[in-house]
Amino acid sequence: QVQLVESGGGSVQAGGSLRLSCAASGRTFSNYHMGWFRQAPGKEREFVAAIVWSGGTTYYADSVKGRFTISRDNAKNTVYLQMNNLKPEDTAVYSCAARVFPTATTRPTQYSYWGQGTQVTVSS
Repeated sequence: QVQLVESGGGSVQAGGSLRLSCAASGRTFSNYHMGWFRQAPGKEREFVAAIVWSGGTTYYADSVKGRFTISRDNAKNTVYLQMNNLKPEDTAVYSCAARVFPTATTRPTQYSYWGQGTQVTVSS
């Protein structure tokens, strides 16, 4: 089992940047493919970005492509989400998630472990 703790959320104006971190503890972090998801009030959880265990392959939702970058540092047991040019529609609780096999995916139901989430608020 792996425990996940997100940090780095906050309030920014449109056009600003934030970097979210997700620190993992427990099992070997490099065994896990990681994803970032978000959920806005009254909306379903949606996929944001994902990265395979090695960091060699990444996936992005169309809505964040070109603005967000997912990365990981297996030596630090941490996955990051760099968010640039933030928009009000990016406002949500952002959560990281982990799964073992077979690869990273965009489907939240296929992730076994979740962090508690961190709030991101973007004002216009």
